[in-house]
Amino acid sequence: MFAALENLDFVVALRRSAWAYPIVSWLHLLGIGLLFGSIAIVDLRLLGLLRGLDKDAVRRALVPLALRGFCLAAASGFLLFAPAAREYLASPFFRLKLLLILVAGANAALFHALHGTGIRRAAETVGGLASLGLWLSIIFVGRMLAFG
Repeated sequence: MFAALENLDFVVALRRSAWAYPIVSWLHLLGIGLLFGSIAIVDLRLLGLLRGLDKDAVRRALVPLALRGFCLAAASGFLLFAPAAREYLASPFFRLKLLLILVAGANAALFHALHGTGIRRAAETVGGLASLGLWLSIIFVGRMLAFG
C-alpha cells in the first residue's frame, strides 16, 4: 500500500521536481511556526505568565490560528512523507512523532472539553505544561527524523 503511495503520479512528480519538495518543506515549517507560536502563547498564559493578556481573548484569537497551522503542517507533512513512505514508517522517530501528535491532540481535546467547567488553576498548569512539552518534543523528534 505504501509502495503504491510512493508511485502515485503526483508523488513521483513531487520527488522529481527541483522546487516542489523544498516549497512543501517550507510550508511545513511555516505551519509548525504558526502552530507552535500560537499555542505557546496560549500555554504560557495558562501557566500564569503573560498576565497582561486576557486569557479568554488569547484563547479565542490564537487557538484558531494554531489549528490552521496544524492543518498546514499536517497536509504538507503528508506530502513530505509520501515520496519515502516506507522509509519513514521504518523510522522509530517517525512513529514517535505520530504518537506524540496524538497525545498532544488528546491533551488539547481534553482541555477544550473542560474549558468553562470551572477548571482549576492546577489543571490549567498541567495542561499548559503538557502542551508545551509535547509540542517541543514533537519538533525535536521531527528534526531527529530529518537529520537522524
